[in-house]
Order: sequence, then C-alpha cells, then structure tokens
Amino acid sequence: MFELHLPEVLLLLPTPWLIWRLSRQRPQQVDAIYVPFFASVDRALGKSKTHQSQGKFNKTLLAAIWLLVCVSASQPVWIGEPVTLQSSGRDLLLAVDISGSMEEQDMVINDRNVRRIDAVKVVLKEFIDRRVGDRLGLVLFGSEAYLQAPLSYDRQTIQQLLNEAELGFAGKQTAIGDAIGLAVKRLQARPADERVMILLTDGANTAGEVQPLQAAKLAAELDVKIYTIGMGADRMVVPGIFGSSFGARTVNPSRDLDEATLQSIAQQTGGRYYRARNIEELQQIYIEVDALEPTPDDEATFRPQQAYFYWPLAIAAGLAMMLILSSIRRRSN
Repeated sequence: MFELHLPEVLLLLPTPWLIWRLSRQRPQQVDAIYVPFFASVDRALGKSKTHQSQGKFNKTLLAAIWLLVCVSASQPVWIGEPVTLQSSGRDLLLAVDISGSMEEQDMVINDRNVRRIDAVKVVLKEFIDRRVGDRLGLVLFGSEAYLQAPLSYDRQTIQQLLNEAELGFAGKQTAIGDAIGLAVKRLQARPADERVMILLTDGANTAGEVQPLQAAKLAAELDVKIYTIGMGADRMVVPGIFGSSFGARTVNPSRDLDEATLQSIAQQTGGRYYRARNIEELQQIYIEVDALEPTPDDEATFRPQQAYFYWPLAIAAGLAMMLILSSIRRRSN
C-alpha cells in the first residue's frame, strides 16, 4: 500500500490560490488612457479567445505542477508485505581436525567404509543447515591451526569451504591447543553469552605452541564454551594376507585419542565431551548440541519500503518544460 511520510506538506497546496486572492484585493492601477477599439480589433482578428484559452491551459499546467511538487515533497512510499527475520543467535566456531589420522577409514556410510573426514563433512552439512540465525566460523587444524572462514551468516560458504578442506593442508600432526587459542581470539570480541566452540579431533595434541589445557583455561576466563568430540572407532578388523580373512586381526584405530584431555577442556569451559565411534553417534552428538545451544526463537518483522517521490517530481519537470516551450513558441509567433 502507498503511504506518505510527510503528509503535512499537502497543507501547502492552497498557497498559490491564497496568494492570488490576496493580490486581487490590492487597489489596481488604472491606465491613464483607455482605447476601446483595441478590444474590437483583437476580436476581429480572433486573438482574444485564443489568449484566454491559452491562459486557462497555462494555469492548469501550473496547478498540476504545484500539486505534483507537493506530492513529491510529502515522500510517497510503497510499503510491502511484512517480512519475518530471525534475530541473531550464537557465535559458533567449528574446529575440525584435518591431520593425517583423519584418513583412517573406520566410518561406515551405506555399508561402505569411508574416511573420518568424509563422515565429518556429511554430518556437519546437516548441522550447518540447521543453524539458521547463528554466525558460524570454521577453524581447520593439523600441525598448525588456521581460520578457514570468519564468523558470518553465510552458511553456504562455510559448507563449501569445509567440503574443499583436504587432509595434510595444515600438516600431519595435531595442534589442539593452537586451535582453541585461535578460536578464543576470534570469539572474545563477541557477546559473552553467545561464544561457543565445537572441537572435533581423533587424536592427541602433538604440535603447536599452546597446550590444550592452558588454552582451555583462557577460554573459561573469556566465557567461551567448548564442546569436544573424540572421533574414531574402538575396534576395526584389519584383513590378512592379500585381503583374506586368514591372518586378520582386530585393532583399536583410536588408540591415540586423548579422551582425558578432551573431557577436561569441556569441563573447564562449561561444555560437554562426546565420543563418536560411528557416524550414527556423530549425528546424534550434533543433534544434542543443537538442543543444548538452540537457535533463537524470537523473530523480528519489518515491511520493505520503496520510495516513489521521483515519479511525481519527474512528471512535474516534464510539465514545466512543456509550459516553457509553449511560452517560447507563443512569443515567436
């Protein structure tokens, strides 16, 4: 619907008429000499009616121009249908281990063994899609930790950057402490009750300058809540000679996982530690985190507005140009 932001401007519409009325009340100067036959000559030449008609036309144009200028000055806008926006939620950093051990194929999807990193990408896609209203960021770490994506509402870009992550880009080792330190640095400027980090790893801290528990202490001081996830199966059957069952043995592919440290990190920061032995458990973990760190329910609505003041202004300018051209043509005749 249309609406005027400054409807009081329309009170100026009678101004030209009032000025004309006041000017007519002044005593008019009478010509010293009156020549009556001039009017007869004009009528004989057919000019009187033409001039009167032209005068009415000019007055109509001036009135229309004034009306359009007043309408434009009142700032007409078109107000659209209400649009609902979800209020801002958490600032949530996802820290994902891309060290060499994430190459281990102990996750099963559709009866097929896949790498740990591939299982993480599948599950995180669903998690990221659900985090509407949150600002998400992505930290990848191996021997070093680096910020792959800063905090933003662009979930599609976060997903794409995660999908493009390749093992070994950050080195073969695992710098858990550095990953936490980097996340804390990025979150410390955000509101205290909205700082959340989800740390996923399949090993122990074997690289970096900061020890994980030192980084966790700093995170606790700055109110950064950390959920830790230890990933990897407890047992896996390794085929024997030439892939046969002869000589096959059962191993623990998660023997290097430092669960005690991950539990301590979560406990210090007010988060929780989870163990993901398969993709079903990993999916359930992210569903639980969704419940613990829900996106906001509060919604804000606004009505989009589009200004239309330039249309009456453009028409007024066109009529003014028409009036000027008409005056020039009449004088030339």
